[in-house]
Amino acid sequence: MEVLELFLFAVLATAFCLSPSLVHAQDQSGFISIDCGIKEGSSYTDKITGLHYVSDENYTDAGVNKNISSKINTTGIDNQYLNLRSFPDGNKICYTLKPVRSKNKYLIRARFLYGNYDELDDVPRFDLYLGVNWWETVTLTDASTPFTATMVHLLSSDYIDICLVNTGFGTPFISVLELRLLDDKTYSNVSSLTYFRSGCGLAKTDLIRFSDDVYDRIWSSYLPDDCEVKRTSYAIKSPDDDKYNVPSAIMQGAAVPINQSNPIVLIFIRDDPTTQFFLYLHFAEIEKLPENQTREFNIYVNNKLWRGPIVPTYLKRTTVSSISASEGKEFKVSINKTINSTLPPLLNAIELYLVRKLLQAETYEDDVHAVMNIKSYYKVKRYWQGDPCGPKTARWQGLSCSYVAYDPPRITSLDLSSSGLIGEISPDILNLKMIQYLDLSNNSLRGSIPNFLSRLPYLRVLNLSENELSGSVPSELNERSKNGTLILNVEKNKLLCSSDCKNKAIVPVVATVIPVFILVLIAVAVFWFCKRRKQGEVNEYTRAPKLNERHFSYSEVLTITTNFGRILGEGQFARVYHGYVDRTQVAVKIFSSSVAQAYKQFSDDAKLLTGVRHTNLVTYFGYCDEDSNRALIFEHMINGNLEHVLLDRNANILSWQERLQIAKDVAQGLEYLHDGCRSPIIHGNLKPTNILLNENFQAKLADFGLSKIFTIEGSTKEYIDPEYYVTSKLTEKSDVYSFGVVLLAIIASRPVIDGDQEQAHIIQWASTLLGRGEIKGIVDSRLQGDYLLDSVWKAVELAMACASRASINRPVITQVVMALSHCLAMEISRVNRSEGTIEMVSVNLGTGMVPQAR
Repeated sequence: MEVLELFLFAVLATAFCLSPSLVHAQDQSGFISIDCGIKEGSSYTDKITGLHYVSDENYTDAGVNKNISSKINTTGIDNQYLNLRSFPDGNKICYTLKPVRSKNKYLIRARFLYGNYDELDDVPRFDLYLGVNWWETVTLTDASTPFTATMVHLLSSDYIDICLVNTGFGTPFISVLELRLLDDKTYSNVSSLTYFRSGCGLAKTDLIRFSDDVYDRIWSSYLPDDCEVKRTSYAIKSPDDDKYNVPSAIMQGAAVPINQSNPIVLIFIRDDPTTQFFLYLHFAEIEKLPENQTREFNIYVNNKLWRGPIVPTYLKRTTVSSISASEGKEFKVSINKTINSTLPPLLNAIELYLVRKLLQAETYEDDVHAVMNIKSYYKVKRYWQGDPCGPKTARWQGLSCSYVAYDPPRITSLDLSSSGLIGEISPDILNLKMIQYLDLSNNSLRGSIPNFLSRLPYLRVLNLSENELSGSVPSELNERSKNGTLILNVEKNKLLCSSDCKNKAIVPVVATVIPVFILVLIAVAVFWFCKRRKQGEVNEYTRAPKLNERHFSYSEVLTITTNFGRILGEGQFARVYHGYVDRTQVAVKIFSSSVAQAYKQFSDDAKLLTGVRHTNLVTYFGYCDEDSNRALIFEHMINGNLEHVLLDRNANILSWQERLQIAKDVAQGLEYLHDGCRSPIIHGNLKPTNILLNENFQAKLADFGLSKIFTIEGSTKEYIDPEYYVTSKLTEKSDVYSFGVVLLAIIASRPVIDGDQEQAHIIQWASTLLGRGEIKGIVDSRLQGDYLLDSVWKAVELAMACASRASINRPVITQVVMALSHCLAMEISRVNRSEGTIEMVSVNLGTGMVPQAR
């Protein structure tokens, strides 16, 4: 016997290629039928179903209209599939529907057909959400096979959001969106997915929907194993208290066992043993039985009597349904004739629904109103659609939220930096009562800093730098900044006084004194430099070059490493040896001769490396470029590389605070390479083995700028920007992608490629867990929950944003540094509270001045 799920694909594949017979117009009140992607303002009546479809222009303000490829065979497919709306921008895009009758039960259906509309031949995968709760992952098998998601749902308000969420596996799109009003007594009040709906007497080419079905349910054909079809031409009546409205066209046929002694058996299998089902079986006797004939049967579910005995009524429907949900990995339904029955059982129609528990609450109403007013006040140009905090993986850009059990989420962070804000600071911010982090920097805000900001009890970070604010900083904010309960940044507001503006007269005096003081410091520094240099010339070592020399001979390299006596590590193209220069420990990277000979630019690139200086970059002291011998000499990092610390189970476990600090160190190193050098440097090969740790576990980047020396083919491919394989170019956003992968590795302490997992890459693994809301399954279990969950959420979401397949969806590295600073401040605050201490947390939220590479 075949398992039912094996042929569902065949059933669905044939179903969408069929055309039902012409039907007559019928009442469509309570229906919303949207053909996504048709021209704005247009509408039409479908010739087959008589349904009236409209454009989606009034339901969403994002996306672009597209037509499927002309190469796709459109014979037999619904007219609605010929076009679609694609959403290349934004992480979450929502359709907001307002039914004519609120708080009623509805059938909601979303349909998708890729049709290779973008000519990429790359079928996307993305998530579908009902409000803030996950509904389905849209998984299309190919370009020409439709995918349909259907849910029965009892609305709790007067509107509903249907949202598409980009999970990094292609651009979301939608073809059709349909809403159908149901009788409130129809089906369970628990939200559930249509898993299976079939008429057992239908021909394989039959498809029944509106107007035969007043609810526009879609019925396809299914004949159980070892059964045959019997039909009647007479109409099947519904019971007087009918609430299911199964079409007569469905009930006129039935499946009966070929061997009259056999039962009708249905088997449904799911991977999840906690899956819950609601079952609806529809029966009607279609034969006029003589007096000596009886049809009677019992229904068993998983070998236990479920209903019976059942005696179907001639030409009248009987429905048997679940009172409560059944649970299990395997769901076996067996319809057996009773001892008294002379005829085999029959089955006219089946409906099976999977329970979808919608447990995530919507954002706290006052917070929603506040942030919506802020959006309107500043005319924020972001894809802010649907619920601000839900789903967790697709919160509004610039927001962080707290999630406590099933309570409504609260907005805890608002980042509107560099958002083109104009005007005064919005008073609606005061209504974000739980906000901890507020960044309004780098805008054109004017007027004074309102005192109400000091009345936000949980505010810990306030960044108002680089605006046009004037007046004095409120004394309450200054006081909180001094006592360490608030990190305040008001730099680069020319008309703003840090305290009482009456004291502003002292500024010219300070401006005069400071340059003089700096000149004195410079003079002293020059004096000491000359003195130390003279001493160095007298006490010069004869066997080793100075650290300020850039070029080393090969014989000097031998001396430094004591003839390569101690190896520190080995990679694909080089070995690293321990050595000393002027009694200073160094690491010497010796490239294999075959690699070194292949690159003519070695000395030029090596000179570039020795001229770049930053606290989060490994210091390069010099290089060797002699014949086929090429080497780099750089500072020795006591604690080795990050990969060893993360994956070695014998190493000390990094705390959550230490992990965030390391991630921030790495991001700051990249920020300097991208923005702090006169000519931006692309790292090109960022991975944990190229992140080194000193004695204080401060992270420093190594091998930066070596993309010219090493081709991309020599890099670790699981960290490489997917767009590189299309453009053959590395950009700053390529480094951001690699950083996202590294950040996930830091969070999880897990290999980026895990051969034991079906979804081997760490991005796929994390994406799967995020889709289920299992954030604790991503963070290293050895931490045993010793972290602030909000901080973990923000870090994971940052990693996923950085690792977006499309570079346009990735943040710039400065935004990454800012977000990690926020995460770190939150975690330090938690640690201090748990230890009962108060400590000033220094987080630079301004762009500041970055030293230029020479």
